[in-house]
Amino acid sequence: MKLLVLDGNSIVNRAFFGIKLLTTKDGTYTNAVYGFLMMLRRLLDEVQPDRVGIAFDLKAPTFRHKMYAGYKAQRKGMPPELAQQMPVLKEILSALGYTLISCEGFEADDILGTLAAACTRRGDDCVIATGDRDSLQLVSPTVHVRLAATKMGQPVATLYDEAKIQEEYGVSPHQLIDIKAIQGDTSDNIPGVAGIGPKGAGTLIRTFGSLDEVYAHLDDPSIKAGTRAKLEAGRESAYLSRTLGTIRTDAPIDTDLAAYTVKDTGRREAAAKMASLELFSMIEKFGLDAADAVAAPAAEEEAARVQAISAEDMAARLGNAPRVWAMLHTPRGGEPVLLVCTGEAAAALPPSRENLLALAKAELYVYDSKALYKQYDVYGLLAPRVKFDAMLAAYLLNPSAADYDIPRLCAAYGTSLPAVEDEALAAVAALPALCEKLQRAIDENSQRELLETIELPLARVLAAMETTGFAVDRAGIAAYGETIGAQLQVMQQRIYEEAGEEFNINSPRQLGEILFEKLGLPHGKKTKTGYSTNADILENLRYEHPIVGDVLDYRTYAKLRSTYCEGLLKVVGEDGRIHSSFNQTETRTGRISSTEPNLQNIPVRTPLGRELRRFFVARPGWVLVDADYSQIELRVLAHMANDPVMIETFASGGDIHASTAARVFGVPPEMVTPAMRSSAKAVNFGIVYGIGAFSLAKDLGISRKEADNYIKEYLNNFSGVRDYMERVSAQAKEDGYVSTLFGRRRYLPELTSSNFNLRAFGERVARNMPVQGTAADIIKIAMVRVFERLEREHLQARLILQVHDELIVECPQEEAEAVKRLLEEEMAGAVSLAVPMVAEAGVGETWYDAKG
Repeated sequence: MKLLVLDGNSIVNRAFFGIKLLTTKDGTYTNAVYGFLMMLRRLLDEVQPDRVGIAFDLKAPTFRHKMYAGYKAQRKGMPPELAQQMPVLKEILSALGYTLISCEGFEADDILGTLAAACTRRGDDCVIATGDRDSLQLVSPTVHVRLAATKMGQPVATLYDEAKIQEEYGVSPHQLIDIKAIQGDTSDNIPGVAGIGPKGAGTLIRTFGSLDEVYAHLDDPSIKAGTRAKLEAGRESAYLSRTLGTIRTDAPIDTDLAAYTVKDTGRREAAAKMASLELFSMIEKFGLDAADAVAAPAAEEEAARVQAISAEDMAARLGNAPRVWAMLHTPRGGEPVLLVCTGEAAAALPPSRENLLALAKAELYVYDSKALYKQYDVYGLLAPRVKFDAMLAAYLLNPSAADYDIPRLCAAYGTSLPAVEDEALAAVAALPALCEKLQRAIDENSQRELLETIELPLARVLAAMETTGFAVDRAGIAAYGETIGAQLQVMQQRIYEEAGEEFNINSPRQLGEILFEKLGLPHGKKTKTGYSTNADILENLRYEHPIVGDVLDYRTYAKLRSTYCEGLLKVVGEDGRIHSSFNQTETRTGRISSTEPNLQNIPVRTPLGRELRRFFVARPGWVLVDADYSQIELRVLAHMANDPVMIETFASGGDIHASTAARVFGVPPEMVTPAMRSSAKAVNFGIVYGIGAFSLAKDLGISRKEADNYIKEYLNNFSGVRDYMERVSAQAKEDGYVSTLFGRRRYLPELTSSNFNLRAFGERVARNMPVQGTAADIIKIAMVRVFERLEREHLQARLILQVHDELIVECPQEEAEAVKRLLEEEMAGAVSLAVPMVAEAGVGETWYDAKG
């Protein structure tokens, strides 16, 4: 028989402090619960126990506190973000069928020790899972410890047996007690012997075997006079510390392993609790059914009984159904299937021309309208008008969710998955009830206009952009990649010469040894994996030695070749065009993202990166028209802050950065130098992104004090911005979220955190998200306006790419002037603000030429 017993408090602490703060949409903290369950799942998989117990401390004092008033006296109270998760975690663990153990007067460690001793007496195996090394003293031939931790947000557990302890400490497990008796333990405030640390204590116990033998041999010449004096003075403290540090094995708990059988009675309750915390991945990891996450009322269950019918029967009904719920489903490695529900019946249909035409006659409620629109594009059909999109609505309601799968949405919004055997059909059959709940929530948030006038029309635009794609010059990209490769060879040889030897430049360990050991450059602490050579560290060392700049340049060239030259060539379609995927539900600010490949990440800040734009081309006889907004975020900030200085500058067509420089540096406008303007530009955009003095100082290469003065001068001169920052932060703390001008929300539970850094992060986001999110909304509105006008005027031109505040249209040469004018007009007219919106367009045969 094998028992797995967990030190609940220790592991939950490791989870809480090792995983970034996670919350539900309403601000309930979940990172400790999530991390604990992740660790539990890993342990169950690795240990494969027959029985499981989970020990927790009680708040009441233990025998150790009564014995020594200073025991754990320096410990700070549990952070409130963790405290609120403890009862929730225990509820979930109990619902999952695990036995939770606490014992008045004893700690969780003593429960572990008691169960371990009971297993040893019976000849059973015991695995202790804890984040506390104190339990290593319990290791024996039948007892192992898995020391739990989190690395990079993921749980890890190192196995300790007798051999591992001997290798690491040079003693037996039981001798660890006597080492602690001498060295003490600052985390538990166990005093030990003053002046003797871990190294000295370990040497003494390895030499003499035990605390008693150390004191029996105080006159031994191997003990130095100073150490002897410390031991003599600390004898009483050493023996007290040994008692405090010894884990008891006689706690009055049930040691019958039958008491720790995992029960199977609360699965629905556990799934429902996980769903309420938005921990949907845990539902899957623990083998629970997402459908169990909701105990639907009888009336809803009745309504959820949807009949699965044949494709032929559904096709016959489809043209006459007044309302239809639909989604496109593509099985892994399979062809797309059209899933349709009429309320009482559901079926899977081929997405044929006939079925799509029939579907378009109904009032459509869908899941992922973009995927459906693309199917209409396949046949060149007029896209249907979609009434509601469950995925887009769910995104607006909770932009921080990990994903928006239908089973998870059903669990989150209290609807059930109908009892249809086919999972795909069950998903579409769930849409009627789910859409109703989502519509209600959208209306409660006053987000219907945002959904219907921005997000739904945008899905149609993005579908068309994906279908059209962007033509590229394959041969040009390949040749450019070869050119970069040749430059990399030259740079590599130069780095070897500067290092005095050849080494793997891409190996952080080898590079660290060259830079910090051979060349003696300043460095941080060395870890088991070597010195850190990340970009920030190397940038700070750029002027310490020529090799540093060359390594940074080498990395830039290498990434350009691998990610953009080689990477882009892999995704060019048979039509010679790249068809990126534009994601509408990925970012918290509302920005559109691009994947496979990420065309929004094509480097533009360096001449080398900008060269890549030469290989994005128009088809023969056509051109590209590229338009972007002028300082959109600063214009939005001027409007939202109602700052008179900014408004006047933009209204008069003035240079906002020069105007800012004049005010921040206290000089007449005509005396503003390029360097001043550049600094003011950094401050302007830094304010938008919530930058602090530390980051601004780094960006400008100035002292933190100078950067702080720049920011203070800025806020003194732009009082509207200062007042806006204060107002929006206060409102966010009251509401728990911030909004764009169009009602897009971002929830900010960080604002109530007891952790200063998290609160500061929340305040920065509160100040910058409304501006960034509004700018994202405006570009979306512009995309819809441009797309619809191109259609309305029957132009051949097609919108093919959006990158931040930039739109690109591909059109025949003869349409170029009309499209250029159209782009500038529609972008400028997308929204009416207190300042004019300005868009400027260029024309060229390549992206590089059109951008100018």
